[in-house]
Amino acid sequence: MDEIDRAILRELQIDGRIAYADLGPKVGLSASAARQRLQRLLDSRTVQVVGVTDPMAMGGQSMALLGITVDGDPRAVADELARRDEVVYSVLTSGGFDLFAEVVASGPRELLDFVNDVVRPVEGVREIRSFPYFGIHTHRFLWDVG
Repeated sequence: MDEIDRAILRELQIDGRIAYADLGPKVGLSASAARQRLQRLLDSRTVQVVGVTDPMAMGGQSMALLGITVDGDPRAVADELARRDEVVYSVLTSGGFDLFAEVVASGPRELLDFVNDVVRPVEGVREIRSFPYFGIHTHRFLWDVG
């Protein structure tokens, strides 16, 4: 991956639907060259272009990151939670928690009920620490591509 590839990725992070006619000049290429470069990145699976929804805009009003410690294999717990619509994502960790799960619910009561009635009873869950999000925000996932 060279500097032009990185420039393409930076522009896609700003606007994932940018037209090649606009992308090319921003990265110092023609529109067709920008299209070819991006296609090469997609074909090599270096880059994946996806749509990301904002759970708050989709009706969720309460969100939290759950830090979960597990007795046994955390993959089984992560798999179980990933089946639930309320779980935006789950990820295994090697730090103070065995996994994190980001959850969204229609309100604070529903979030509490989800944690107590759905997450706590999952076999292997030992402890849950909840880190709620307050206020309306938009998810924006940006990574430094150089």
